[in-house]
Amino acid sequence: MGKTLKLIENDPWLKPYTDAITGRHQHAICKEAELTDNGKQSLSDFASGYLYFGLHKTQDSWILREWAPNATHIYLIGTFNGWKEEIQYELKKLENGIWKINLPSDAIQHNDLYKLSIYWDGGHGERIPAWATRVVQDKNTNIFSAQVWNPDKPYQFKKKKFTPNTDPLLIYECHIGMAQEEEKIGTYNEFREKVLPRIVREGYNCIQIMAIQEHPYYGSFGYHVSSFFAASSRFGTPDDLKKLIDEAHQHGIAVIMDIVHSHAVKNEIEGIGNFAGDPNQYFYPGGRREHPAWDSLCFDYGKNEVLHFLLSNCKFWLEEYKFDGFRFDGVTSMLYYSHGLGEDFCNYGDYYNGHQDDNAICYLTLANKLIHEVNPRAVTIAEEVSGMPGLAAKFEDGGYGFDYRMAMNIPDYWIKMIKEKVDEDWKPSNLFWEITNRRQDEKTISYVESHDQALVGDKTIIFRLIDADMYWHMQKGDENYVVNRGIALHKMIRLLTASTINGGYLNFMGNEFGHPEWIDFPREGNGWSCKYARRQWNLVDNKNLLYHYLGDFDREMLKVVKSLKHFQATSIQEIWHNDEDQILVYSRETLLFVFNFNPKQSFTDYGILVSPGAYEVILNTDDIIFGGNGFTDDSVIHFTIPDPLYSNKEWLKLYIPARTAFVLKRKE
Repeated sequence: MGKTLKLIENDPWLKPYTDAITGRHQHAICKEAELTDNGKQSLSDFASGYLYFGLHKTQDSWILREWAPNATHIYLIGTFNGWKEEIQYELKKLENGIWKINLPSDAIQHNDLYKLSIYWDGGHGERIPAWATRVVQDKNTNIFSAQVWNPDKPYQFKKKKFTPNTDPLLIYECHIGMAQEEEKIGTYNEFREKVLPRIVREGYNCIQIMAIQEHPYYGSFGYHVSSFFAASSRFGTPDDLKKLIDEAHQHGIAVIMDIVHSHAVKNEIEGIGNFAGDPNQYFYPGGRREHPAWDSLCFDYGKNEVLHFLLSNCKFWLEEYKFDGFRFDGVTSMLYYSHGLGEDFCNYGDYYNGHQDDNAICYLTLANKLIHEVNPRAVTIAEEVSGMPGLAAKFEDGGYGFDYRMAMNIPDYWIKMIKEKVDEDWKPSNLFWEITNRRQDEKTISYVESHDQALVGDKTIIFRLIDADMYWHMQKGDENYVVNRGIALHKMIRLLTASTINGGYLNFMGNEFGHPEWIDFPREGNGWSCKYARRQWNLVDNKNLLYHYLGDFDREMLKVVKSLKHFQATSIQEIWHNDEDQILVYSRETLLFVFNFNPKQSFTDYGILVSPGAYEVILNTDDIIFGGNGFTDDSVIHFTIPDPLYSNKEWLKLYIPARTAFVLKRKE
């Protein structure tokens, strides 16, 4: 009998499911051995399909290869031959369903457009190559085509080696197209010039970019991908994206991307939904082919060719663009045959009842192994809501190998609190438990609100707190109770969430200063307007408005988080909570966090038992510089008072104003 996996040792409640856990672990080991020919090549070697498939320029020719096992004839068509099928542009069929064409070096040129004209038994269609690395849309016809990308002077990265400082990981989640003030689709260059400097000043050390992989419908937020190897051309060129990533690296900022391997767009002309007359070339057959909620297609993770495609996709973005990792979208949908729909996930048995897609679990495990083989410092994050144990545990321990998992319970919890509880019913014991409730052997990314909350039909935290008064009372001197309450709680909620992390913290673009508008991408229903698919940076820049208080606080809050070495790894010690007073106090090494959620009552000389010493306030949500009342004198050093009843603790007496939180640091 083999040694018990550490995942099970760490959690005795998993012992009844030992067979399932070890079975999945062994499945990944066996599949890796199969793909690597029992170790004769590395997993990275296997995942190099992008160097073989697709269009490539050699020293004296062009070579294009594509996998299309169901095809009978394939022609390369494009602007270079008038989009006509010609014998000299016909591909030849090789073994294993691979097609290939060799062309003279002058046959096609940089910026030429092209497609494949594919024939199969009983049908024909024009398709964009599945391995195309550049896809563009005609502004007049809206038709997508692959484009030859071979500039005379391709971009060369200035930062040759980059080691991200992700201790802790502070993520600024963003969308290139909607990052600009103007009512238009923003570009990589505009983001680099106008938004990147803001992120640097704010103090975030990682950018998470949405909607990088090409997608036909802009309003899909980038989650209905058609061309998996192509950076969306609506934001600029491949070189523009590389320059953005390079400049971020020069500022010490890591760049990760949302990678969508959970499903694919159903479009056949733009995507790979029916690439060569076989609707199951890349996707599951039968009822498992279509996602019932997303109107998309589900990959067949049991096919080695699909594993080759997806694993190569991971390596491509790491190598070609120097991305520092990925946030995997829709992991819950991948893990379960039900896609997690209608499931409650109330007990451990729900994770091991035979309703899980072991092929998808194997793929995710191998993807994490590959990514860290290519770049040991890469970051992988799972967006997963079911709570599957081991997702962010090490592979050798029996886990799936993600570095982090999204703490998706936290934004849901804050929505629930604001919607359903009056301020007097906010119980600190419940707040603290919900925010820190997680598996001890897995790191998480905490966040107050997701980008979904900013979409039309939902509300951001600031909008739930202030609502319509944001339009009328955000001018300095014109504040009312609703606005003051909203601003105070917005700061307290973020501080509680960010200061209790065990891995990282995420903020969606604009939420750091309480962006007032929802997100509504151009669509037929709004006249294809970009009015609500942008960010109004002028609001935070205008010192006559209140938004900058929230932005200023965000920046100083991150400074506190970064002031303690290995912040996310330090233990969180709850010192005191009193649900009647609505007081919460906890510490992380020399930092003391004090919250008074009471909306009405301030407390004088409130006693807290802490480590002896002198304490100074380093952050106060009620500070005037953050739009607060300034009820406390934060220049005062607070000294503890001995008590003969306690040998290693002393009393710290504080004045704690209503609806206020502050951070104190014990002086060494």
